Amino acid sequence: MKYSIDHDYHIHSCLSPCSQDPAQNPNAILNYALQNGFKKICLTDHFWDDAIAGASEWYKPQNLAHIKKSLPLPQTDGVQFFFGAETDMDRFMTVGCSLKTLEELDFLIVSTTHLHMKGFTYSDQDNSLEGKINLWEKRLHALLDNDLPWHKIGLAHITTHLIENHIDTDHVTLYSKISEQTYGKAFSRCAEKGIGVELNFNSFSYDGERLKTILRPYFIAKDCGCKFYFGSDAHHPDKLSCAKANFENIVNLLDLTENDRFNFPL
Repeated sequence: MKYSIDHDYHIHSCLSPCSQDPAQNPNAILNYALQNGFKKICLTDHFWDDAIAGASEWYKPQNLAHIKKSLPLPQTDGVQFFFGAETDMDRFMTVGCSLKTLEELDFLIVSTTHLHMKGFTYSDQDNSLEGKINLWEKRLHALLDNDLPWHKIGLAHITTHLIENHIDTDHVTLYSKISEQTYGKAFSRCAEKGIGVELNFNSFSYDGERLKTILRPYFIAKDCGCKFYFGSDAHHPDKLSCAKANFENIVNLLDLTENDRFNFPL
C-alpha cells in the first residue's frame, strides 16, 4: 500500500530565532494540520539543553524554558500535536540534549549535517570538500553510538545544503562523492537502531542528475531497511502551504509504501 501522508514531525514556531514570525504560531500550525488532513504534527523548535555544556552563543538562549513557552499546545479532535525539539551535535560529537530532558519531549530530531556553524559543529581543519564528506560519515556514526530511545529520535537534514557552506562546491557535488559503501554502512546502522529518517528536502528544486544524486542516499536507506517520516522544516506559513505537495512528490519519487513508515509514537 502506498505511503499515506498524515503527519509533519519537523515544524518551527516563532520561538526559533531563524523564524521570529508571529504568524508562525501553534494555532496556525494546528490549522495547517487540519487543512491538510494530518493526524499527527510535532513542534520542533531549535534547542540546546542547559544540562549540556558548550552551547554556542546562538544556542544558549534556546533552552528548555524557552521552547516550553509554546505550551500548552492547542489540541483538537483528530489531530495529535506533539512537543518536540531540534538539536545539534557540537564539534566534539556531543548531542545537545540530556536523557533527563529528553523525557520531557515527545520527539527529538538531531541534525548531524549543520556544518555551516564554523567553530561549533566543525573546526577549521575540516573546512574542505573531503573534510565535510568525512564529517558526514563520522558524525552520523557518532550519533548512533549513543544510548538513546531511538523510537522517539529522528535524523534530520541528510541532504541539506548547509553541509557545504564555506567550501568551493555545492552540496549536490558533495553528496555525489559519498560512496554507496559509506551510505550503506551508515544506513544499515540506522535501520538496526530504529531511528527515524527524515524526508524534508525540496524535491521540486532538483532535476536530472542532480535529483538522482539527492535521491540516492534515500534509496540506499530504504534498501537497508530504514523507516521514514516527513518534516517540512517550516519556519514561516509559506513553507507550510507547499509542504504536502512536496511530501506527495517524494512518496512518488522514492516509491514509498506503508512498510517504509517510521511509526511514531509507538
